[in-house]
Amino acid sequence: MKKVWIVSDCIFSPLGNTTRETFDNVVSGNSGVCQFDDSDLDVEGFWGARIKEFVSYSGATRFEAFCTYVIQSILRSTELPLSRSILILSTTKGNIELLEQHRADHPRIHLHAVARYLADKFSFKDVQVVSNACISGVMAVLVARRLIQGGRFDHAIVIGADILSRFVIAGFQSLQALSPELCRPFDSDRKGINLGECAAAVIVTSKPQNLESNRRYSILGGGLSNDANHISGPSRTGEELAFAIQSAMDENHLSVSDIDFISAHGTATIYNDEMEAKAFGRMGLDGISINSMKGYFGHTLGAAGLLELAMCCESLARDTLIPTLGFEKLGVSQPINVVQTVEHRKMNICLKTASGFGGCNSAIILQKDF
Repeated sequence: MKKVWIVSDCIFSPLGNTTRETFDNVVSGNSGVCQFDDSDLDVEGFWGARIKEFVSYSGATRFEAFCTYVIQSILRSTELPLSRSILILSTTKGNIELLEQHRADHPRIHLHAVARYLADKFSFKDVQVVSNACISGVMAVLVARRLIQGGRFDHAIVIGADILSRFVIAGFQSLQALSPELCRPFDSDRKGINLGECAAAVIVTSKPQNLESNRRYSILGGGLSNDANHISGPSRTGEELAFAIQSAMDENHLSVSDIDFISAHGTATIYNDEMEAKAFGRMGLDGISINSMKGYFGHTLGAAGLLELAMCCESLARDTLIPTLGFEKLGVSQPINVVQTVEHRKMNICLKTASGFGGCNSAIILQKDF
């Protein structure tokens, strides 16, 4: 099977305008999550992570500006042959802000339309949308890999973005899922999630030698599953996420001892954290170092998987494992090894997981190849 790599990435977040800046802030223990009093988003105030300053583009929405920024940034770093490339957009809500501006008839409120708009802006002929709740980012990278392995393309730019909106905040409030403080993934005192916004992008390719990149992360495996448990509640057993992880590990006959760390979804909700812990236990991964990044960025919905995947690449490049901000005491029934302090050690392979509404689950495994 054709080998595929991630060779470049870009993060635009409340903690930085680049992957490096964002990662440095995370390692320093800084968080983009804080308390907001913004009546345009919520009359009562909320804890979340918002990008306060960003470059605007004429005629573009906030969401489109985020996407444009990361595409421009990643294209500056690599000269990509567009004739053999595809642009893939991963998001859950896209231009949701248009609804709140009473512009529901705007043509780019549809995901396929805003994806085409972005593709045309940068002269991509081919474009695709992946919108599958909170696994969208990870799933989009796996879709890119499959398209490249199938011979249709040599390269893909995968972007993930979502913005904070009144609609999204109200939705999670209705589920009583928002935390009144900084979230605490896997902690016994966790009270729910923080929401956030960001954009991230990666280049996926089968021909890294043509892109003059000095960093390569091979995609060793990927897996997808659906537990069909509930529209918003995940599996109570973790069996289906375990299936996705097993599928990813089977591709290259990997064992537990091959995995250096796990980047979990880790939303800090009771059901998600418990389900993930059980899945890791089922796979014998409970002793592997596990972190969640939600305390730094909040839950960025469809962008979360891509944001955290880019952070995983930086962790591997720097041999630096970041801690789970907000975690103090284990609050799940299955023992897991949650990272609490910054660790510097040689690392080559990581597992990234994500889960979302509708029971979707994903897993992807990366290896540092430099």
